[in-house]
Amino acid sequence: MCDIEYLSFKQVDPEDLMAVVNEDSLRVHLVNHPHFNATSIQTWIEDKIETDAMQGCRVRVVYIGGALAGWCGIQPDDCGFEIAIVISQRFWGSGIPIFKTLMLWASELGHKEVLFHLLGSRREYKALAKMATKVHRTQLLDRNFTTYYLSVGQQNA
Repeated sequence: MCDIEYLSFKQVDPEDLMAVVNEDSLRVHLVNHPHFNATSIQTWIEDKIETDAMQGCRVRVVYIGGALAGWCGIQPDDCGFEIAIVISQRFWGSGIPIFKTLMLWASELGHKEVLFHLLGSRREYKALAKMATKVHRTQLLDRNFTTYYLSVGQQNA
């Protein structure tokens, strides 16, 4: 497994990040939104920097083996806080160690529970379901999701 680094959004080249978050193979699993351009990616990055500064939040750009892989974080959700992992298809398979890091961060930040919304395009994960205190279908931004409610501090994935 290559080293995984988590850097501030202030440290990423917007053009490099735009190339990753505009990948069609990745966008299939995200809420619908227009492709990013030079202006919209900068606005989005600034939004992530503001989110990172909020109490209870931590969002980072992910580098795997020195290459930009995507981003992850803990951010506000209508029901509390959610974890997000958004990485290039090239790095799929690295989600478990990123997930474990997010759960450690959630504990450090004092969360008792976090939500993990996976778009309906993703299969249901038995391991996540076993960890979850509750799993149900939700609808966000006109898309169907499977939402896993995860107790913080009890994850041994």
